[in-house]
Amino acid sequence: MPELLLELFSEEIPARMQARGAEDLSRVVAAALAPVMLGAPRAFHGPRRIAVTATLRAEVTTEGKEERGPRVSAPEPALAGFLKKHGAERSALVERNGFWVLDKPGETLAARDLIAREMPKLIRGFAWPKSMRWGTGGSLTWVRPLQRILCLLDGDVVPFDLRQGEDDAHGLRSANLTEGHRVMAPGEVSVFSFASYEAELRHRRVVLDAAERMQIIEDGLNALAAAQGVRVVPDRGLLEEVSGLVEWPVPLLGRIDDAFMDLPPELMRTTMRVNQRYFAMVKPDGSAAPFFGVVANIAANDGGGALVAGNERVLRARLSDARFFWDQDRKQKLEDFLPKLDEVVFHAKLGTQGQRVARLERLARWLAPHVGADANLAARAAQLAKADLASGMVGEFPELQGVMGRYYARAGGEDACVADAIGTQYRPLGPGDAVPAEPTAIAVALADKLDTLAGFFAADERPTGSGDPFALRRAALGIIRIIRENGLRLRLAGAFAEAFFGFPQAVGVSPAPEFGMAVAQEKLNAGWRPPADSAHPPMVSAFAAGLVDFLAERLRVQLRAEGARHDVVAAAFTAGEDDLLRLLARADALKDLVESDTGRNLLAAYKRAANILRIEEKKDGPHTGAVDAALLALPEEQALAAALDAAEPAAKTALADEKYPEAMAALAALRGPVDAFFDRVTVNAPEKELRQNRLRLLNRLRSAMDAVADFSKLEG
Repeated sequence: MPELLLELFSEEIPARMQARGAEDLSRVVAAALAPVMLGAPRAFHGPRRIAVTATLRAEVTTEGKEERGPRVSAPEPALAGFLKKHGAERSALVERNGFWVLDKPGETLAARDLIAREMPKLIRGFAWPKSMRWGTGGSLTWVRPLQRILCLLDGDVVPFDLRQGEDDAHGLRSANLTEGHRVMAPGEVSVFSFASYEAELRHRRVVLDAAERMQIIEDGLNALAAAQGVRVVPDRGLLEEVSGLVEWPVPLLGRIDDAFMDLPPELMRTTMRVNQRYFAMVKPDGSAAPFFGVVANIAANDGGGALVAGNERVLRARLSDARFFWDQDRKQKLEDFLPKLDEVVFHAKLGTQGQRVARLERLARWLAPHVGADANLAARAAQLAKADLASGMVGEFPELQGVMGRYYARAGGEDACVADAIGTQYRPLGPGDAVPAEPTAIAVALADKLDTLAGFFAADERPTGSGDPFALRRAALGIIRIIRENGLRLRLAGAFAEAFFGFPQAVGVSPAPEFGMAVAQEKLNAGWRPPADSAHPPMVSAFAAGLVDFLAERLRVQLRAEGARHDVVAAAFTAGEDDLLRLLARADALKDLVESDTGRNLLAAYKRAANILRIEEKKDGPHTGAVDAALLALPEEQALAAALDAAEPAAKTALADEKYPEAMAALAALRGPVDAFFDRVTVNAPEKELRQNRLRLLNRLRSAMDAVADFSKLEG
């Protein structure tokens, strides 16, 4: 089968765009050449190129098809448009059932012709996150100036160019030429297959495969570090980025001047990573090692000695700047930075950072007893949590917010719990990041995320399907993980309501009438009503309930990702429940029930009862009200009523005591009486009184089961 090789060669592509660019190229090539494509294309990317290779059919014959046109009575312009669209003559049309029909015969489509036709459109329409124009007289845009197009099919060039009109200066033509390493092997080279392409590039000091470049870097740095008795700090993101900066990776080892080894290790790592793309190293005990890894893009004649020396000089200058900020910031206490936060806007609708600090302090104090923390320590940690945002160090390295606050708090004599809470306030930062475990830290981290969600939802800055600019989904997942992994019993509706109340008090004025009401109004419009024991005004309760829904949806997504049945998760989320641990316990118990033989049969009976009620309620429902024991004529309906008399209070008591397996067991006891009822009892009896009483009995069964979980959402 013919082999396709397509390479788009340009000036240096930003590392962060390369992998996505190659994936997108593979996707659009597969779509454009779908009729002749065999299997999925393979994509490659590097600093100056993205490429794909694929196996194609030499040609394919398409099936004939019938195209129905306008009605026979349609005006002439409609018919003319149809003929133009399909490139047909009127004589080719036939009349069928009052419509003009065109029978299009199958055609033989050559892969070479399809490539030549589709590639110019594909390349011109290729979308990068950011593109540029260059030169004059052309309309082509690309991530960086496009220099070459290599396009081969079975070893031969597929000819095409990118011109659009006579005045288009971007007349790049396809060829069989590529280029090697810019410094070590400059100039063009011709290739005739993917194998020769890969071999010629390697011969000219270009490793085509990004995964191989990453492995070379990782293995080389690990070997250099092991020789010094240290190890490289794992950093997948940096490894991927550096592999996109070099075509011929050469790992080297540099040494950090001893004069800087007293700096915080996070500071040194950030300086090296952000400014220089260096890899940090640590000793076996986890402390900072006086070495760093650097990856060159050339194999120097001196073994890299001059390169290492130059990078060591650059790093000394960078660390000297970092030391300046470190020394300057420590000349004052952390709390001395607080007044500056009154001048920093957090968000136009949510006030300043100073006002946010007041909200966090209040909320952390409220949360403290709920998470087992000391209220004064939690409030103090929240008060100082954002102070380092006004420091010189965080101004230079925003990635160190919280981290530097911890160091400055310790230097200022703050309680160790307070300092550690400042350092962990943003955790978890991602799926692999640990959550705060100490009670003071938990209170501050929860306060930070609750305030973020309450504030942006109140300002109607909610995430959409296309974006989440304020990382609200991440904040929600952070709350979920903190609660789950620490086993916290926290009523989220109350916590969100408390966070909402902090806004007018912290800002000092009442918010605008519409502030926070969009979420609340949606809940009320949907028929939601506040629970009887709610201590908050209806609109605030509705607002909090909307946020609980958002959190519950994130939890459902997380549980499904963990392998939980989506229908069980949905059924366990009963209305008004805002304690995540209770939700999880209910879901586990429900799963055990529905996956048992008894549970499956009980679910089938529930669905049968629900279907009967749905049909009959359209006629003369709803069939609510007490069941009349005197009208229970048959032993089977008497047995079901008696079983409900026992099961309902047992399930209610078990739910109140949070003994969810016992609640499910109470429902399981209904299986026998329910099966017998449906086997022997005719629900729609000819006697009106019997029919209504039996429907009320089924309604009682449905209500008893729905009190434990929403069985209507279960599949089966």
